[in-house]
Amino acid sequence: MAANKLIITAAICGAEVTKEQNPAVPYTVEEIVKEAKSAVDAGAAIVHLHVRENDGTPTQSKARFKECIDAIMKECPKVILIPSTGGAVGMTAEERLQPTELFPEMATLDCGTCNFGDDVFENTMPMMRAFGQRMIENHIKPEYECFEMGHLDTVLNMARKGQVPGDPMQFNFVLGVPGCTPATVPNLCWLVNGIPSNATWTVTGVGRNAFPMAAAGIAMGGNVRVGFEDNLYLSKGVLAKSNGELVDKVVRLAKELGREIATSDEAREILSFDKR
Repeated sequence: MAANKLIITAAICGAEVTKEQNPAVPYTVEEIVKEAKSAVDAGAAIVHLHVRENDGTPTQSKARFKECIDAIMKECPKVILIPSTGGAVGMTAEERLQPTELFPEMATLDCGTCNFGDDVFENTMPMMRAFGQRMIENHIKPEYECFEMGHLDTVLNMARKGQVPGDPMQFNFVLGVPGCTPATVPNLCWLVNGIPSNATWTVTGVGRNAFPMAAAGIAMGGNVRVGFEDNLYLSKGVLAKSNGELVDKVVRLAKELGREIATSDEAREILSFDKR
């Protein structure tokens, strides 16, 4: 049975981190493919995908996403890809929705406005309803991104009203973003206790919280996201050389805690893709 296996997601580049912070951050299509493959080879069942222009500028271009997705799938034909509809702070809803025109299996759906360091990440109710409607129409399973505790209640209410795809729901609890919910085990427990009984969940710890939250998620029976988008370091002061190194550390933690690693096909079963 795949039910208790750990799904590892690799968020390989994000929209904000730069090569100045870690030279291994991928920008080009070739670099993005290399990082995706390193993560999958290490044990990631899912790649959460932002894309960049060759100079590192974040973009939601449909053409750039297609180029990257096609190239990744050529190297990793079974991987689940979750394109971001978050994009970068300041992008319009129309810009951010472009990857949904490629009909991916999954995509992210951000569940509310929040502070992002010194910036504001805007996700108004009309925007979220538009994103939900697009995913319903295009038969895309959302991963609901919750950065604040109120985001959970918001998206559950939307699901009850049929404004976003409902059961079974997949949540990603992103904890430790400056200005958002702190990355603590009690906060994670509160969020997990609030989801429907048939829902699945992943935890993402930002920065120094990456591996403590990964360990908590593994022990609690959830799933884990790591990658350069969230954290650039393998340990204190030691830059990771690849996303694969970050995934491999989660695999080692999981083995110590008695969790087997899910393949991409097992992740599809756990996430109930056939029940959309």
